[in-house]
Amino acid sequence: MKPRDTIELATRNLREALLRNSLTTLGIAVGGASLVAILSLGVGLQRFASKRLARTGLFDSILVTRKIDFRGLRHLARAPAKPPQPSRPLDSAAYAALQRLPHVTEVYPQIRFITVVQFAGHDYTTAIAGVPDVARHSDAFTGMEGRYFSGPQAAEAILQISLARQLSAHPRQLLGRELDLRYAERQPLPGGVGGFAIVPKLERLRIIGIISTHPVFGFGGFLPGRVFLPQRLAEQLRVAQISDLRNVVRGAGNGRNYSSLTVNLASPIDVPAAEAAIRRMGFRAFSLQDATRRLNLVFALFDLLLGLFSSLALAVASLGIVNTLLMAILERRREIGVLKALGAGEPEIKRLFLMEAGVMGLLGGLGGVVLGWLLGRGLNWGAAIYLNHKDLPVVQVSTVPWWLALGAIGFAILISLLAGHYPAARAARLDPIEALRYE
Repeated sequence: MKPRDTIELATRNLREALLRNSLTTLGIAVGGASLVAILSLGVGLQRFASKRLARTGLFDSILVTRKIDFRGLRHLARAPAKPPQPSRPLDSAAYAALQRLPHVTEVYPQIRFITVVQFAGHDYTTAIAGVPDVARHSDAFTGMEGRYFSGPQAAEAILQISLARQLSAHPRQLLGRELDLRYAERQPLPGGVGGFAIVPKLERLRIIGIISTHPVFGFGGFLPGRVFLPQRLAEQLRVAQISDLRNVVRGAGNGRNYSSLTVNLASPIDVPAAEAAIRRMGFRAFSLQDATRRLNLVFALFDLLLGLFSSLALAVASLGIVNTLLMAILERRREIGVLKALGAGEPEIKRLFLMEAGVMGLLGGLGGVVLGWLLGRGLNWGAAIYLNHKDLPVVQVSTVPWWLALGAIGFAILISLLAGHYPAARAARLDPIEALRYE
C-alpha cells in the first residue's frame, strides 16, 4: 500500500468507531494534561526561585580576600620545605586592578559598623550599612516608602522600619527630615609614620526612604543594618573599623587596605572567567556559584520525579489504546484478510495500526497540552487570590515553556506507538484464510 492509502484507511477506521476512539484519545489527553500541569508547576517554581536569587545580586558577585598560608600551623614540629610566599595585599592598587577586569560593573568593600545617630535631640545606637549601586533593583527596595538614593554620594539615608518606629510613632512623617550620624573617622598620622588617629565626626543625612525588609547584598554582611547609606558616601566617611587595627599590626602603613572586596559582574555567566582571573592575580575568590554548582542537578532530579509520577496517567491511558486496537482487530478480521489477499504484507498491516495509534497519540497530546495549560492558568489564578489575601506579592507558579509542550506531545505519541505495537504485530500475523472465514 502507498502511504496515502494507509493514511486514508487509518482515518476512515478512526471515524467508524468515533466514540470509542474519542474516549481513548480523551484518556491520553487527561494523562498529558496531568504531565504538563505538574511539570509546569515545577518549572514555574524553579524560575521563581532562580529569579528571586538572581535579584539578590549574590549570584553575579565574587568575594575577594587575601591568600593566607596556614602551612606553619600544620607543621609546627618541623620547618616547612620552603618558606611561604608573601600574599598580595588587598589594597588600593588591587582595588583598581579589580575594577579593570572585563564585565565588572562595581567593586566595593563591605562597610558595616555600629555607631550613634541623633534625631530630635535623642541619641540612638544603631548599625550602619553601605549600599552598593547594584542593590537599586533588589527586591528589598521594592514597595518601599519614599524613594531610592538620588546619587552614589548623596547625603541621604534609608531607614529600616524598626528604627523608624523608634524615632517616630508615625514613620512616614520622617521622610524629608534630617538626622545626624556621629562616627569615628580614621585619619593617618602626620609625617608618614604608621598608625592612625581617631577623630569624632558628624554627617547630616536626609531621610528619603523606609523599608520593612533586611536587604542582603554582597558577602560578609553579618551585621544587619538599620540605617543605609550610598556605598560611595560610606567609603568617603573613612569610618575606623576593626580591620584598620589589624592592618596596623601587619605594618600596612597608612595606605587603604581591605579585609575583603566584593566584585559585581554584569551577568552570572561572567563569574567563572572573572574568578579565574582574580585567582591569577594572587587572591582568593569565592562566589555562590561555587557553593550551588549542583543546584541544577537538584532541580533536574525534582523535575524527573514530577515527570515520573505524572506520566503514570499516560501509562494508564496506553492500556486504553491497547484495548481499543485489540477490539479493532476482532471487528476488522475480515478487512485484514481482504487486504492481505489483495497483496498487503505484514509491514503494511502493522503500519496501518501503528498509524491509528499515532494519530490518537497526537490528538491526545495536543488536547493534553491545552488542558494542562488551562490547569496552569487556574493554578496561577488561585495562587494570586491566596497571595493577595495574605498581602503578599503575586507570583506565577505555573509556566508552560515551548519545550514542555512539544515534549508532552512527543511523549504522548511515543507512548501510543509503544502501546499499539503489540496489537499491530498481532494484526499483521493474522492468517488471511482464517481472517476471511471470520463471520
